[in-house]
Amino acid sequence: MAETVVVTGGAGFIGSHVADRFLAEGWDVTILDDLSSGREENIPSSARFVRGDITTPEAATLIRDGKFDVMCHLAAQIDVRRSVLDPVYDATRNILGTLNLMEAVRAGGHPTRTIFSSTGGALYGDFDPPPSAESNSKDPEAPYGIAKLSTEYYLASYGRVHGLDNVALRYGNVYGPRQDPHGEAGVVAIFCNRLLDGRALTVFGDGEQTRDYVYAGDVAGANFAAATVDLPPPGRLDARAFNIGTSIETSVNTLAETLRSVSSAHSPIDYAPARAGELARSALATTKAQTVLGWMPKVTLREGLEHTFRSFADRRARAERRT
Repeated sequence: MAETVVVTGGAGFIGSHVADRFLAEGWDVTILDDLSSGREENIPSSARFVRGDITTPEAATLIRDGKFDVMCHLAAQIDVRRSVLDPVYDATRNILGTLNLMEAVRAGGHPTRTIFSSTGGALYGDFDPPPSAESNSKDPEAPYGIAKLSTEYYLASYGRVHGLDNVALRYGNVYGPRQDPHGEAGVVAIFCNRLLDGRALTVFGDGEQTRDYVYAGDVAGANFAAATVDLPPPGRLDARAFNIGTSIETSVNTLAETLRSVSSAHSPIDYAPARAGELARSALATTKAQTVLGWMPKVTLREGLEHTFRSFADRRARAERRT
């Protein structure tokens, strides 16, 4: 009998790549998504799809009675700006929604391993120079990052108090096909759309601020690794947390120039005033993921940007053919 996984948010950008990976490995995949930000076209045809909201009793029933071997939990409010404007909504989705699912796992009594999609890009502050290790100080600025960190504390508590099998993956700036321009690391999607429109790429500040860009297919591989390896026993906050990135700092200027190169577009780069509170540098140390999960990123930035731009161009062409 095939092993079973439920992917919350599996119609979304990262979640759909995670679902694809588990299907490719022969798992029985169920997707739970309310399609508030996910797309029906992202749902693999061989997956079971349940439309539902993670904050509801119906979602809890699915998790409790489904007795899944693994739950990859990616469903979330993903817009950092919205979290600032409406922190109550953000906390309802990202904290209370997760607690609803965790209580369902606890009530179900099945040894489900929960893999929580957290953030590295929004979690670590400017205390230490990059790359940031899991044990580094944490100082999220926006309610989005605060909710992610709060949820990690809850998951660690569930592990110690109730013996639940939980893992947190702290992503860098994830990019790739199907990316939502409104998400945490939406700059790649924004740039791809502007290149296709022949519009200028807007860079805030001097463009030398750095981020750790990691390809969605590699992130899906990290989820599969976290689902299938032996892990250390539950402990404090960082015991079962893993950074998922490349450990490479890439400036926004380099990102823009690389995308212009792979797209063969000639869109100019316009510079706008720096945004208040933006981190100057960010990258994630991934030694722990390499050692414990046996995971390393495989796709280079240029390769990933080529795949991503091509996917945006193909989607644009399909949309134009339908009109």
